[in-house]
Amino acid sequence: MSQPVLLVIAHGSRDPRHAATVDALVRRVRAQRPGLRVETGFLDFNIPSVRGVLESLAEEVRREAPRWRGGGGRREGVRDVVALPLLLTRAFHAKADIPAVLREAPSRLRIHQAEVLGPSPLLTAALERRLYEAGLTPADKSSTGVVLASAGSTDPEAIAVIAEIAREWRHTGWCAVRPAFASASLPRTEDAVRELRALGCARVAVAPYVLAPGFLPDRIARGAAEADVLADVLGPAPEVARVLLERYDEARVPTPAAVGA
Repeated sequence: MSQPVLLVIAHGSRDPRHAATVDALVRRVRAQRPGLRVETGFLDFNIPSVRGVLESLAEEVRREAPRWRGGGGRREGVRDVVALPLLLTRAFHAKADIPAVLREAPSRLRIHQAEVLGPSPLLTAALERRLYEAGLTPADKSSTGVVLASAGSTDPEAIAVIAEIAREWRHTGWCAVRPAFASASLPRTEDAVRELRALGCARVAVAPYVLAPGFLPDRIARGAAEADVLADVLGPAPEVARVLLERYDEARVPTPAAVGA
């Protein structure tokens, strides 16, 4: 039996850096799992759209479906697809937009929706990778305050997840870690930077908890003007690619509870 297709579902953006970063991440996923078919679909702004990719996959199944001579009937094939939201938290897109699109998938496709990427220790490792690439060293941790800057959401669950990541990350040795948000929620990045200064941290670093450049990441960068260090977005970090593959494997292999349901 062939393994399911991995369909990475990205939000999309008018900023060309967004799609380029998603493409780079998908290339890294393919490099980590040779032989796995990985497709990318966008919810908005970019092509191909999620619907377009689903229709294309269904058309392939139709063309490849075997014809059965016995009884004069025709047996239609079905292809398994793991649809993976390229999102860091479960907010509106993961709970509403993406399920709505997937419910309209052609009947020749059997869709398995994967969980969002976060939270994950691998993503925390990717955040630290970006901070070290920006100039920090492990020896700087105890004297450095970090702003965990996310895009923001009106969903309380998503906000709570960011706050919990900040609390857990603080226990790994940083002077302090504070969450911040580019939209919808407070505090803003610049306010969190000032708070860490007031706490007495010798230096302040901003770690964008976002996957690709765009409007809100640019707002985070502007809010980091008074920080000492601004890390890059997570992008195609190898840890992010590993999380994608973990979520893919979890979705394609039914859990015992699911089997018995």
